[in-house]
Amino acid sequence: MTHEPPAPEQTIDEIVVRLQPRFPALPEATIRDAVTRAYDELKDARVRDFVEVLVEKQAKKNLKQLAG
Repeated sequence: MTHEPPAPEQTIDEIVVRLQPRFPALPEATIRDAVTRAYDELKDARVRDFVEVLVEKQAKKNLKQLAG
């Protein structure tokens, strides 16, 4: 039995939806850009189980810096 990871767009969309309430002052495009950049850094990871968690964590860190 193989486990197919969700499509990148789906993962990015889900993380953006979760982060929007945490950063209401930032435009959705800014949040999406941060998530997409974080995803791009990890998209080739051999172990995919934690990519979504790591992407969200990195995007949050970057967005906190932007939000000041």
